[in-house]
Amino acid sequence: AIPCAPQLRSGDLKFRAEHSGSVAVISGPEGIEEVERMRGDAPGLRHFVFLGGERDGWESYETLMEGATEDFTAEDTAADEGAFILYTSGTTKHPKGALHTHGYTHAAWMQARYWLDLKEGDRLWCTSGTGWAKSIWNIFLGPWSQGTEIFFHEGGFDPAERLDLIERYDISVLCQAPTEYRLLAKTPELERANLASIRHAVSAGEPLNPPVIERWKELHGLTIYDGYGQTENTLLVGNYPGLEVRSGSMGKPSPGCDMRIIDNEGNECPPDEPGDIALFGRIPALFKEYWEQPDATETVFRDGHYLTGDRAYRDANGYLWFVGRSDDVILSAGYRIGPFEVESILIEHPAVVESAVVPLSDEDRGSVVKAYIVVGEDYEPSEELAKEIQDYCKENTAPYKYPRSIEFIDDLPKTTSGKIRRVELRQ
Repeated sequence: AIPCAPQLRSGDLKFRAEHSGSVAVISGPEGIEEVERMRGDAPGLRHFVFLGGERDGWESYETLMEGATEDFTAEDTAADEGAFILYTSGTTKHPKGALHTHGYTHAAWMQARYWLDLKEGDRLWCTSGTGWAKSIWNIFLGPWSQGTEIFFHEGGFDPAERLDLIERYDISVLCQAPTEYRLLAKTPELERANLASIRHAVSAGEPLNPPVIERWKELHGLTIYDGYGQTENTLLVGNYPGLEVRSGSMGKPSPGCDMRIIDNEGNECPPDEPGDIALFGRIPALFKEYWEQPDATETVFRDGHYLTGDRAYRDANGYLWFVGRSDDVILSAGYRIGPFEVESILIEHPAVVESAVVPLSDEDRGSVVKAYIVVGEDYEPSEELAKEIQDYCKENTAPYKYPRSIEFIDDLPKTTSGKIRRVELRQ
């Protein structure tokens, strides 16, 4: 199975379909238009199933279920067999497919119990879209393993509506992206809201700012338990009930996770010295391989440990503190955006000769995409051209990837071998 976010565009879907070898698409109304745009270019797809009634050229899910047999036999699978692929952004043109195994279900149980702190009788609202890794942790496998009721809501983020729904439906466990906590912390509605039903709140995707955590604590007495995980795994580090929360810290390693901060030689760093975050050993949460990309797999698995690509330091009390990415992936509002994914779209615009994408610090989103662009001789830099390029990106890739800031320059800084010096652009 290949979960896909509804924000993905036809090019994103086409790549995933072809790279994974998918033979069928199951989609609701929100994904139909983009699937239709690419279905003729993905000959491997043979079945198209529509959720929500009848549609020309599609099989109806409801009709198929009406004709299905009531007999069901579960497939006999082993823990190390592939179950699903989650695509993650990287520093290459195309995203990598992280192949997870059936053993992942055990990992979902662990984090649901210890981090989400789920119990029978809870009502959980995880606001993640179903195309993302967090939805598998916190909407599907995790809550089911604890007998927890799951709350779903179709619709965008509206602060007043969000707070009203929490009160109206007695949400007891809340899981939101850091950006959502930040935006709610700025609204006057948060002061007036009745959030008495919430007994536990968590956040993951990127570090949550200490002032935001303190604001929620001040207004509603709620401690937001931050956590750290990746598409390639599940929650590796977190703040847990019963553990003293240190605002801004990732927390401590999850049960069963041997997390270390190591230097370039693989040696463990002393307290307060930044290094690479590494996971030692093979836990069920860890993905098996990058699908059809052995070189990429070999890069992250070294000498019995997995390199996350992130950097942090461990203090004297064992708490981990996030420093940043060791590659060029941009973390924006919980999304991981590969610069080459954006640059490959930008270069398709007729005005763009060269481009380089870097993160730009943003108070609400953590970071946003900034593009440095060199235009052709027939074009003049202008606000109108920047808007045109932004709209082009929104139309041809997932909208969250578009550059919210564009700066036109004459030349990109490069090394003697011709590689773009992103570090110079980030300064």
